[in-house]
Amino acid sequence: MGSRVFIDADACPVKAEAERVVTRHAVRMVLVSNGGIRPSANPLVDSVFVSDGPDEADKWIAAECGPGDVVVTGDIPLAAKCVEAGALVIKHNGEELTRANIGMALATRDLMQDLRSADPFRQGGGRPFSKADRSRFLDVLDRVLRRAIQSVAKG
Repeated sequence: MGSRVFIDADACPVKAEAERVVTRHAVRMVLVSNGGIRPSANPLVDSVFVSDGPDEADKWIAAECGPGDVVVTGDIPLAAKCVEAGALVIKHNGEELTRANIGMALATRDLMQDLRSADPFRQGGGRPFSKADRSRFLDVLDRVLRRAIQSVAKG
């Protein structure tokens, strides 16, 4: 089995960009969502619709991914499970999550969650998604996907 790209699709702002990269590399892409995502006409892109419920898409991706695969998600706990399974993981902004930095990403996520729950009037989230984020994502996905394909070829 070759490399695949799994997209945590419900809130993913870079589905079209990812589709361009997988098409260039002739790699399968799997969009995983609770529904509401229009299936792609691209024969390399599959849509998987999981049942409604918290984290159903995350559970499906974590169970399916492994070495040689790339997962695109902004969900840090899912990213940790995928890294543990041997997949390469990229956030929507192009940041790669690895064994070396996933612990810090989890700790930061937990700290921010604690701060938000301690101050219910705290407003705002992260900064808006930018053209630079989109461009960085394309570059990083291309590079990481090439690495994944090479790892599968080596066996």
